[in-house]
Amino acid sequence: MTRPLQLLFLGLVLLGGAVLGFYFHDRQSRAETATAASAADSTAAGSATVGAAAAPPAAGPLVAAKIPDTRPVFSLKDPEGRVRSITEWDGKSLMVNFWATWCAPCVREIPLLNALRAEYSPRGFEVIGVAVDFHEDVVAFMKKMPVKYPVLIGEQDGLDAAGAFGVNTMAFPFTAFTDRQGRILTVHMGEIHEPEARAILAVVERVNAGELAPNDARAAIEQALAALPKTPAATAG
Repeated sequence: MTRPLQLLFLGLVLLGGAVLGFYFHDRQSRAETATAASAADSTAAGSATVGAAAAPPAAGPLVAAKIPDTRPVFSLKDPEGRVRSITEWDGKSLMVNFWATWCAPCVREIPLLNALRAEYSPRGFEVIGVAVDFHEDVVAFMKKMPVKYPVLIGEQDGLDAAGAFGVNTMAFPFTAFTDRQGRILTVHMGEIHEPEARAILAVVERVNAGELAPNDARAAIEQALAALPKTPAATAG
């Protein structure tokens, strides 16, 4: 075979390989896109189903899909970049508040959380803010808005921590309340208002005093919230 024919043959082989490669790449991309779309549709349908099934009376808190009995263990970075574990606050009753800088209801809660932390900290309570956001955005936000309680920050790992509390959507804010033994007594979905927070904390104190068992406390929280005057519907960002 002459050299020109050899070059022509080699060119045809390379062209054929490129066409086949494009064909298989296109088929794979289409399959991945279809799979992702199907998964997204299933997730959206599941979330809608959970929300419809879990929606309580307007006076009570929205509830997460599946609340664990005890506070999960997780570690995230603080604003200074140090990795902190939630276990650092073992032995305290916690308000674990999940939020984001872009979430208006989350920002509205911060002054209340600051005030509650100042009042209840001497009584063995602590507020932990878990910002599911970009680290630099949270640091910049905290330079403008005083946050007077410990803050942990995460992106996907922050979402994983939220999921460990039974919340699998980005429905911020939400706040988990635990007793001093780390048992979760309720997860309040949406913006929390002062009467709701105080009603829940009063029940937590009864658990800490040995007056209520956790299961009875959960029922007592529902009753206490239902007895409150009507407030604007809980909002989430």
